[in-house]
Amino acid sequence: MSKYDVIVLGSGPGGYVTAIRASQLGLKTAVVEKENLGGVCLNWGCIPTKALLKSAQVFDYLNHAEDYGLSVTGADKDFTKVVKRSRNVAEGMSKGVQFLMKKNKIDVINGFGKLKPGKKVDVDGTEYSADHIVIATGARSRELPNLPQDGKKVIGYREAMTLEKQPKSMIVVGSGAIGVEFAHFYNTMGTEVTIVEYLPNLVPVEDIDVSKQFEKSFKKAGIKVMTSSSVESVDTSGDTVKATVKTKKGEEILEADVVLSAVGIATNLEGIGLEDVGIVTDKGKVMVNEWYQTNMPGYYAIGDITPGPALAHVASAEGILCVEKIAGEHCEPIDYGNIPGCTYATPEIASVGMTEAQAKEAGYELKVGKFPFSASGKASAAGTKDGFVKVIFDAKYGEWLGCHMIGAGVTDMIAEAVLGRKLETTGHEVLKTIHPHPTMSEAVMEAVADAYDEVIHL
Repeated sequence: MSKYDVIVLGSGPGGYVTAIRASQLGLKTAVVEKENLGGVCLNWGCIPTKALLKSAQVFDYLNHAEDYGLSVTGADKDFTKVVKRSRNVAEGMSKGVQFLMKKNKIDVINGFGKLKPGKKVDVDGTEYSADHIVIATGARSRELPNLPQDGKKVIGYREAMTLEKQPKSMIVVGSGAIGVEFAHFYNTMGTEVTIVEYLPNLVPVEDIDVSKQFEKSFKKAGIKVMTSSSVESVDTSGDTVKATVKTKKGEEILEADVVLSAVGIATNLEGIGLEDVGIVTDKGKVMVNEWYQTNMPGYYAIGDITPGPALAHVASAEGILCVEKIAGEHCEPIDYGNIPGCTYATPEIASVGMTEAQAKEAGYELKVGKFPFSASGKASAAGTKDGFVKVIFDAKYGEWLGCHMIGAGVTDMIAEAVLGRKLETTGHEVLKTIHPHPTMSEAVMEAVADAYDEVIHL
């Protein structure tokens, strides 16, 4: 039987990063993967969707070339080639992970891994043992009982990024990051899109100001928005799909070529041997402590299968911390109040920390500042004036409680707020940090200036 220091079950952004860090720390490491290295994120999630969205952005630029004083005639899209480019990008990234495995001398065991008592993993009949087993099996598209996915007329995110033919019309159910990113992509490509959200606002986890701006932008782009609505049932018997939607005004029947179910994720815990080992789960999540240890010594869990936010960068951070603790490094638990969230539709959304409503509920006296990109020189020059940066500070001590952005490129800007909050930066320090001009990022400084009644450009 092959013996390792660490075996990682799953090679997504949690699993492969865990394996690399374990190897860097001198631990003999193996990773078990039943599909492609890189997991959902590299192959079916974060990376290929961004490739699709880039194609949509370029197509949108071509269609609005006149806004920039340019003339483009006959601009068209080849949907099949757009999808193919996305798959090629994903394939390239997966090959990159293969290279990293070899570089770091990590054994890749292909097959379905099942946990066994005594710190063992069975992979399709062959047993491997390790002192430490890290479970990183991730998640998949969640299916609702009234919205069963057949992979053709009612689809999940996997099918949404590999459709052979572009649908003329699509209903997107759910307005989290996955739902709105696909809604934006297909709408830009020319599909007639309706988005149905059960809660009163699109992107409901975001600050209310961001949600309102986002809805305005989506409607302006021609997407039909139905909030406080739910899909009760679907009829796939005909050539199209008929969805019965319950709204405030009563029931409505919508017809489309395809329904995309984007109502969250379900964890991949079935059949991996948790019950055999005696690992405790609750509501589809593996229970862990701050070092990602389960109730059974030698078994750990990270990423989407644990109660934290289901985000790639969170899974990676958890995996690194988990194996550093195993290796005896000095570690500090992750601050889950300082995790950035990003949505890559147009406009982009990025946020960290408390919303204004959450900060008020927590009893803080607030200083709130907002700077619209319509007042930004760089945004005007780029033709991307939609959106704003909003900052929230504790009035008493100047603590940066939250930062919420909506607009072009904001997913690349949010790290300033994450780092500032990590370093316990005050509003005054941000205000006195010189930001380059003209940039989108100076809107952060301007928003802070607004919070402290020192804004210059408003």
